[in-house]
Amino acid sequence: MAATNRLGCYSDPADHYSHRVRLVLAEKGVSVDILDVEAGQCPVKLAEVNPYASVPTLVDRDLALYEPSVILEYLEERYPHPPLLPVYPVARANTRLLVHRIQRDWCSLADRILDQRTAEPERAQARKELRESLTGVSPIFAEKPYFMSDEISLVDCCLLPILWRLPRLGIELPRAAKPLLDYMERSFAREAFQASLSAVERNMR
Repeated sequence: MAATNRLGCYSDPADHYSHRVRLVLAEKGVSVDILDVEAGQCPVKLAEVNPYASVPTLVDRDLALYEPSVILEYLEERYPHPPLLPVYPVARANTRLLVHRIQRDWCSLADRILDQRTAEPERAQARKELRESLTGVSPIFAEKPYFMSDEISLVDCCLLPILWRLPRLGIELPRAAKPLLDYMERSFAREAFQASLSAVERNMR
C-alpha cells in the first residue's frame, strides 16, 4: 500500500463497523484497496500497523487508524466533499450526538444478538428491544429523506449497516414501521450503498 500511496482498509466483510467505513468511502468516492479480513484472522501486515489487530483499520501511507469513529472523522476531514457532517458547529455536534446514540442504543443491541457467546434468552430480549425501539422511532423518517436530515450524513452511514442486517439479526419490522421501511428501501438503492456491500453482505438479504 505504501508503495502505491493508495489508501488501504482492512475490513471484515460481515462486520457492521467495517461496513460503515466502506459506506463512507463509497459515498465520498474514495479510491481504496479493501483488504478482507475474516473474523479471528490477522494478516501479518495488519498486526504490524495496529497493536490490537482489529478491523476496521484504515492505512493512509504512514498513518494507521483503527477506531471506527476516528476513521470516520478522519475521512470527513481528509475528503470533505461531499460533506457528511453539517457546516455549523451546533448542527455538527447534534449529528455526532446522534451517532453516539445509535451506537449506545442500537449497535450495542445488535452486537449482543450477533455475539454467539450471548445466551439465547438474552439475545431474544435484545431482539425484542431493538425491534420495538426501531418501530417506535419510525415516524421520524417520514419527515425528511434521511435520519433527521435532507442530506445523507454520518448518522445514516452508521445506521444503515445495522438495518441491512435485520434479517441476520432475526428481526422483521411491522407494517407500523413503514416510514423506516421506506427509508431503508431508498437508502439501500443508492449507488454508494450498493458499492459498499461485500459479497458476504449481499447474501444477507
